[in-house]
Amino acid sequence: MANLLPFLLVTVLLSGCATPYQRQGFFIAGYSETQLAGNVFQVSFQGNQNTSRERASDFALLRSAEVTTEHGFRYFIVVESVKDSSTNTMYGNGNPAYGLARTSTYGNQTFVIQKPRPTNTILCFKEKPDVVDQIFEAEFVKTSLKQKYGITD
Repeated sequence: MANLLPFLLVTVLLSGCATPYQRQGFFIAGYSETQLAGNVFQVSFQGNQNTSRERASDFALLRSAEVTTEHGFRYFIVVESVKDSSTNTMYGNGNPAYGLARTSTYGNQTFVIQKPRPTNTILCFKEKPDVVDQIFEAEFVKTSLKQKYGITD
């Protein structure tokens, strides 16, 4: 039981703090985008260890919809979607361990921290394209996902 206590302490201290919907900064997780051509963008969302894959994917899709409308388009297609994650490993050897919290470890403990990072490459259109792919209406996606996560402008 004593070996389990530090793991539970770290878990409790780190729980409940999922990455909010925000622009990514130097030390801040969040969304980012890069314009690759006139109507092609790469949109990513970097979550922290408390961000679910679903939430990170939804936030990448939400940002994709926002980028679409910000550039004067109404529709977009996700032409490539990569559901990646970064993994950090923290080892305990009986000394204090640091992450987002500080705890004491009791020898040979390993904590694996995964941070989801989905990336969408999107192709945007002003008019609804006549293609077979799944076409997203940007305004609908924005409204739906903002409502799901209680995001207000």
